[in-house]
Amino acid sequence: MYGMGLAKGLVVTAKNLILPSRMMTVQYPDRKVGLLGLAKATGEPITDIIRKDPLTAVKALLGLAEVKASLPQHPRFRGEEFSWYEQRCTGCASCAKYCPLGIIEIVTSESGDQMQEGQKYHLDKFDIDIGRCMFCGLCVEACPYDALHMGSGFEEGQYRRQDLVIDKRRLVSSKKKPSTWFRPQLASKNYDPQDGKNVKWDKAGRHEKPSLKEQQEKWAKR
Repeated sequence: MYGMGLAKGLVVTAKNLILPSRMMTVQYPDRKVGLLGLAKATGEPITDIIRKDPLTAVKALLGLAEVKASLPQHPRFRGEEFSWYEQRCTGCASCAKYCPLGIIEIVTSESGDQMQEGQKYHLDKFDIDIGRCMFCGLCVEACPYDALHMGSGFEEGQYRRQDLVIDKRRLVSSKKKPSTWFRPQLASKNYDPQDGKNVKWDKAGRHEKPSLKEQQEKWAKR
């Protein structure tokens, strides 16, 4: 019968439009929020938002204020920005040696600082070309001191090719929100890089000094 196919198609369209269970559209990379949503996203009181930026406050009252949208993802997600702790790095270049694509370039010089494991090198250059990276994580597995961690972001696109090369300056200044992939010390603490907390360098390693209670439970009672 003519017209039945059209009617069935319109019914499906109407269901997707009306039923909340079928509304699959996710606002990204920005989402529009009201005044309460803006205060929650920025972490500032509503009064401070109105005082500092009245125009944005008016937009928020109309539900037109834009904030960055974040999609839920697993803590073990291997992101592209990398978290590097300079305090833990000895310049051994194990990450560069194990990289199957050769995208990590490290240039070191003698620092004269002697450590228990040997001399620590000064890093003159540390570049990671994420434009060629396949995020396999072998560099993270190879690091013997847990100085390099996978990141938690996934927006790799840039307008310029050279912006895809992460240099030492960007690695040092970047936020320290490492992925828990291949880092059981972070996973055991239920750390989630999406909650906004940075991890300090002395808490990012696997070889942490055990507490007195842990020593008693794991070693003293054997």
